[in-house]
Amino acid sequence: MLLVSLVFAVPLLRAAEHVIVTGGPALREWENLRVKPDQHDRWWGNFVRASTLRMVEIRKSYGQDAHLVWMVFKPGYVTRGREDDKPYVQWLTKLARERNATLIWFDSSSGFIRALNARPRGAILTFDFFGHSNKYCFMFDYGNDIMAASTAWFHERDIPRVKSSVFDRNAHCKSWGCHTGESMSAVWKRHFGIPLEGARGPTSYVMVGRGEMPSVSGSWVR
Repeated sequence: MLLVSLVFAVPLLRAAEHVIVTGGPALREWENLRVKPDQHDRWWGNFVRASTLRMVEIRKSYGQDAHLVWMVFKPGYVTRGREDDKPYVQWLTKLARERNATLIWFDSSSGFIRALNARPRGAILTFDFFGHSNKYCFMFDYGNDIMAASTAWFHERDIPRVKSSVFDRNAHCKSWGCHTGESMSAVWKRHFGIPLEGARGPTSYVMVGRGEMPSVSGSWVR
């Protein structure tokens, strides 16, 4: 009986995935037109750095062989790379390879949903989103195509389009964007049956360059 249990346990351990979703940065072209307190993303790598910090946390908690699945909104890094004259897409590809993470590019909300639904049944043990957001949606793009606006997002109304079966029943999910805990978290929990920890208030990425995870001016709620 013990041997049979081990045989069935191994596939379950191998299937566990840690999904990290990274939104794109704004363009300085647009942000420089705004008053300074309202400007975003002076540094292109805020969400990238926060994502890699989270990778370190996951490996410390779940082991060095933990399977990282890194989903990144590619258009934002293409356009910001063109603006800064830097090969950000190539850099991100290298970062994923160095961290032994499975890199999945997506370019739309539908692409994101397809990528999420393609995960094996019960595979997602942790889920983290790093990017712009409001209380109703993850904004993969903000201030990139249009100043102070988003053209690519995952709205709380889109949540039913995602298979609940891709999540482990005890999955830990967190949005590191602004205001998620004010509406979207509740919709997520109703649909998936698992909490989405989110911010009640804005979040700040000011300290990620110094190795600290994003903070909230308010509170984290589930």
